[in-house]
Amino acid sequence: MAFRQYDDYGERVSRYDPTAYPPVAVTVDLVALTIRADTLVAMVVRRGEQPFRDRWALPGGFVRAGEDLDAAAARELYEETALPADRVHLEQLASYGAPQRDPRMRVVTVAYLGLAPDLPVPVAGGDAAGARWTPVAELQTSALAFDHNQILADGLERARAKLEYTPLATTFCAPEFTVAELRRVYEIVWGTTLDSRNFHRKVTGADGFLVPTGATTTRDGGRPAQLYRRGDLRLLHPPMLRAESTN
Repeated sequence: MAFRQYDDYGERVSRYDPTAYPPVAVTVDLVALTIRADTLVAMVVRRGEQPFRDRWALPGGFVRAGEDLDAAAARELYEETALPADRVHLEQLASYGAPQRDPRMRVVTVAYLGLAPDLPVPVAGGDAAGARWTPVAELQTSALAFDHNQILADGLERARAKLEYTPLATTFCAPEFTVAELRRVYEIVWGTTLDSRNFHRKVTGADGFLVPTGATTTRDGGRPAQLYRRGDLRLLHPPMLRAESTN
């Protein structure tokens, strides 16, 4: 609701009465993904309080007064799982504000996508009664709290899509990795099998994607394999489309 008055210069201005609007809380939720035991897994926490007590949910919580959204996401990740944000690639995913998404009050959440290499077993904290890595295939058939199934689905699609046109797959790798290890990331996240020669040609032929370290490793088995690190490339052109992944 607005009412009008005039400023010192006789200009008409509009002011708003904050009591005319219902209160709205803001939360952050995190789709944190990693690869463990050759499986794409997501972080979930068991809720220790109502609503949805004892149900599994994505980690997250309310944004504090005066707190930046990115800072809130990093704090919630650490408080509920003991995982430091500096070990995770975090980016905003989307906002969710359906009027009835939280039975307590009107709550708008800003979801984040977090990606990292093989992370340790989480330690539950804050109001979480438990925390674990769970295969995304299992979570997709589970009933998560709130609208977290939709947020998880959106986070998975964002991760899969960004692998097509950015070097984001390297986020799942150690600082130095082989082409075979990078290819396995694509296969796990996309849920497909890639032609090894075609994949090698594409990633090594993309200028700035991979930088040879000059070292080799035999950890993949067989003959020594070249080790690489991520280059400074930001966008893959042409992209590696999932529909063409086996060509």
